[in-house]
Amino acid sequence: AIKDLDYRLDSARTSADSLQSKLNSSNSNAATLQGQLDSKLKEINRLKLEIGNLLGKKDFSKSDSKVARKKIDELQQKVDELSDQNLSMEEEKKQLGNALMELTQNVDSLQMNIRRLSVENEALNEKVKLATVFIASEVKIEAVEVKGNSEENTSQAKRAGKFVASFIVQNRVNQVSSVEVTTVLIQPDGQVMQSTVWDSGTFEVKNEGRKGFTRKIKFDYEKGEQKSLLFTVDTEKCKKGIYTFQVWHNGIMIGQATKKLS
Repeated sequence: AIKDLDYRLDSARTSADSLQSKLNSSNSNAATLQGQLDSKLKEINRLKLEIGNLLGKKDFSKSDSKVARKKIDELQQKVDELSDQNLSMEEEKKQLGNALMELTQNVDSLQMNIRRLSVENEALNEKVKLATVFIASEVKIEAVEVKGNSEENTSQAKRAGKFVASFIVQNRVNQVSSVEVTTVLIQPDGQVMQSTVWDSGTFEVKNEGRKGFTRKIKFDYEKGEQKSLLFTVDTEKCKKGIYTFQVWHNGIMIGQATKKLS
């Protein structure tokens, strides 16, 4: 698609160059015609003056009449030539106007193609970027009650001692040896659960600026592998409400799950 667009852009540029050449030629012809027109007008004005002087003589003779008649015939010829010249000027103006219109349309088309190429390139770059992003599946988040050496899932906030999150990531497109995903656990009040013990902080989110994260997970990876990941987040006291767990890669969220505690 991009090669085809490049071809169309080259054709449009070639057409624009051709039209510019026509425009320059039309301008040159118009200048030549204008010069010829000015010359004929001077001749006409000269003949009118000479005829007027002859007819205004007090001793106007028969010979003067012949000269005046000859000059009148010459004047008529010049007027006829001027009329033809004026038609040529009008035709040249018309051709020039058509060339200008065609050139404007061609430039508009070229600009549209350039804008389209820019959009297509952005879309292609976005696809290439997204191809490096992993896909997350089977994203789960559970609250766990700890009783001595035993643990069991719970839906009650007062009994939850930690959260256990699990998910599977996979990338079938790119070969990468070392990968890092960012996890975010959002509490019912909208605050991200963080701790200096977990090395929490902020990360860059596409089109949103920076966002707080709970933990980053680094791991080795082979292309096409379904990598199962699991981690825990200890908590002393949980609030009632919905907890949201998110998985991010390269600033794009690739998975999400929720857990409601009562």
